[in-house]
Amino acid sequence: MSLAVVRSRAPAAGRAPEVTVEVHLANGLPSFSIVGLPDLEVRESRERVRAALQNCGFDFPVRRITVNLAPADLPKESGRFDLPIALGILAASGQIPSEALAHREFAGELSLTGALRPMRGAFAMASGTARGNGRRDPQGAPARTPELYLPIDSAREAALVPGVDVYGAADLPSLCAHLAGAEDGRLRPVAVLAMDGAPPAAQPDMADVIGQGGARRALEVAAAGGHHVLMVGPPGAGKSMLAARLPSLLPPMSDDEALTSAALLSASMLGFSPAQWRRRPFRAPHHSSSAAALVGGRNPPQPGEITLAHLGVLFLDELPEFDRHVLETLREPLEAGRISISRAGLQADFPAACQLIAAMNPCPCGWRGDPNGRCRCTPENAARYLRKLSGPLLDRIDIQIEIPALTPAELAARSAAAGESSASIAARVAAARERQLARQRKMNRELSGREVDEVCRPDAAGEALLREAGERFGWSARAYYRVLKVVRSIADLAGNETPNAAQIAEAVQYRRVFSPA
Repeated sequence: MSLAVVRSRAPAAGRAPEVTVEVHLANGLPSFSIVGLPDLEVRESRERVRAALQNCGFDFPVRRITVNLAPADLPKESGRFDLPIALGILAASGQIPSEALAHREFAGELSLTGALRPMRGAFAMASGTARGNGRRDPQGAPARTPELYLPIDSAREAALVPGVDVYGAADLPSLCAHLAGAEDGRLRPVAVLAMDGAPPAAQPDMADVIGQGGARRALEVAAAGGHHVLMVGPPGAGKSMLAARLPSLLPPMSDDEALTSAALLSASMLGFSPAQWRRRPFRAPHHSSSAAALVGGRNPPQPGEITLAHLGVLFLDELPEFDRHVLETLREPLEAGRISISRAGLQADFPAACQLIAAMNPCPCGWRGDPNGRCRCTPENAARYLRKLSGPLLDRIDIQIEIPALTPAELAARSAAAGESSASIAARVAAARERQLARQRKMNRELSGREVDEVCRPDAAGEALLREAGERFGWSARAYYRVLKVVRSIADLAGNETPNAAQIAEAVQYRRVFSPA
C-alpha cells in the first residue's frame, strides 16, 4: 500500500483540533515533501524522521514521499508531528499494518535515535480526543473508546482526561511492536494518577495575615461573587500577601472547570503538571509585561496571562507601573470574560473569565496620607502617577479598598491577632456560591442589567441609601449596577433574600472612586 492515513492534533490554545496526516509514496526521483501549512519546526521533521527510521533499523523508502497535513488552512507547529509522519511512512511502505492506525491518534517528537521526547499540549490533545469520541464505523456500531499514543512522560499528564485510553511509548520500535501485535511488545494504558486521594498541596492561608479585618472581609465578598478588587496602601501593608491567599477562598473546581483550565495551561508555553490538577490558577505577571503578554497576541494568536488565569486569579501588583496602553487592553475582557484576537486571515477566541486583583501605592513614594508625614511627593507627581489609571478601567473594578499600614503594636501582638483560617471563610463562600447557582446559574459578577434588576433590588431603605450614594459620588450606570452586584454577594453571604440598608452601606464603602487629573 502506498497511501497511509494517521490522525493527530494541533496545539491550538487548548482546542487541539484534529489533524489528518496523509502519507503517499510514489515512483520518481527520491524526495520528501511536507505540505499543509507547516512551520519551520514541522518542515525540519523530514531530517529527524529520516534519521530516526534508519537508526531504528527500518527501511527508509527511496521514493517520492509526500506528506499532507489536513486541513491545509490550519497552521501546524511544533515537533509533535514527527511520530505520525514516521508511522505513516512505515504503514505506506508495508513495514507495519495500516489497519493498526485506525481508531488511534498519535503525537510525539522523535530524537535521531528514535526515542520519543516529551511535548507540550498533551492534556489539551487528550481533551480533544475525548470530545471527538463520536465516530461510528461503517456498519453503525457504537463508537469505541479512542486510543491516544504519546511519549511516556507526556502520557502521565494526558491520563487525567476521562473518556480516552492513553498509551505511553518510550521509543519508536516499542510502539511499532505494539501496533504489529507482538506479544512481548504490548503497551498498557497509563494508569490514572489518584489525584483525588492524594493530600492537596499546601496553599497560603488567611490565618497568616495579621490584622486587616476590613481587607479580609472585602476579599471574602469578592470571592463569593467573583468580583474584581483594587487594593491601595503603603509598602508593606500586606497587599501582595492578601492577594496570594484569594485562591484559597474560592470553591473547588468542578470537573469541567478543571479540564478547561488544564487544557489551556497544557497548550501554552508553560505546560501543565499533574500537581496543578484542580488548583485554580494564580498568575502574577511583572509590570513590564507587554499587551500581547497580558491579553494574547503573536501570529498565529497565542493566549496571554488573562487567559492562563481563566477560572482563577490574575494579580497585577504595582498597577500604575504598567503601561497605560497595556492596562486599557484589559477593559473588554474584564467585562465580557472572553477576548478575540484577530490577525490577517485568522481569528482566535480565548476565554478570560478570571478575577482581577490589583494592588498599588497611593503615590510614587507610597506614603501619601501617612500620619508621620513621610510622603515627599508633590501634588503634580501624585496626579501623574494616578493618571495611568483611566476612569473606564476603574469603573470595571467592583471593590476598591484602602489597606492601612500595620502599627508596631499590631505587629508585636501578631500571635494574638491571628485571623480566621481560609478553610472557614471558604465554607461561607461556597454556601454563597451555591445560593447564586440555585437562583441564577451564574456568579453575581456575570449578571446582566435585567438580571440585576430582578435579583439585586434592595428594600425601600436600602434603595433610598443607594440612590443618595449614587448622586453624591457621581456613579456611572456601570458603577451603579456593579455596586448592586456586590450588594447581592454580601446578602448571599448573610443568607438574605432581599438586601437591606446595612448591606448597601457596606457595598458603598467598597466603591472608592479615583479621579486621575
